Amino acid sequence: MGQAVGDILPLAIGVAISPVPIIALILMLITPKARSNGIAFALGWMLGLCVVGFGGLALAASAGVSTSASASDGASVGKLLFGILFLMLAVKQFRGRPKPGQDPVMPRWMATIDAFTPGKALVLAALLSGVNPKNLLLTLAAASTVAQVPGLTGAQEVTAMLVFIVLASLTVLTPVLVYLVMGARAATVLNGWKTWLQANNASIMSVLFLVFGAVLLGKGVAGVG
Repeated sequence: MGQAVGDILPLAIGVAISPVPIIALILMLITPKARSNGIAFALGWMLGLCVVGFGGLALAASAGVSTSASASDGASVGKLLFGILFLMLAVKQFRGRPKPGQDPVMPRWMATIDAFTPGKALVLAALLSGVNPKNLLLTLAAASTVAQVPGLTGAQEVTAMLVFIVLASLTVLTPVLVYLVMGARAATVLNGWKTWLQANNASIMSVLFLVFGAVLLGKGVAGVG
């Protein structure tokens, strides 16, 4: 199982580095419903990853990617395609970065976060973790990677995916824990994180897409070869 965890570790880091969801969470944590919405957001984030991760693992297992050469090659081709897509997203993010002195543009729904209920926070987080293209591709790639490791039992595959989900959730769980420990005093710390993430979102994402595009291309080429 150690090989599986080692292989999916970079992919988990890629999911964890998600500036827009973290900014949304921080905005929730400075509202009157901070505690309930923050906890709901963290649970929703992990729920979205569970649905995609274990769903992808089940599909990979049913296709027999660990025992079938053709299915394994298909999974490797999928990684190649994911890698190309990430490189395209890197170019898009780089071209769309704010000009010097220009304020970064955030999604319009962020302006309504003050009115969020815990249910809405949970659903939003699940969508941001499970349906967001970057996280969706990385989580499916992680599931495929785990399924391709030979000799793993079903329980070991599930454990490896749980490790992935926890690692991919650390950047969401951390602000919530900071708030729960510090209470209202956490506002200054959280606002500092939010400001930095807003200013550097495009740069972070373009570099991230570039790196993971190269990683998945490499894994795909190695698997097909």
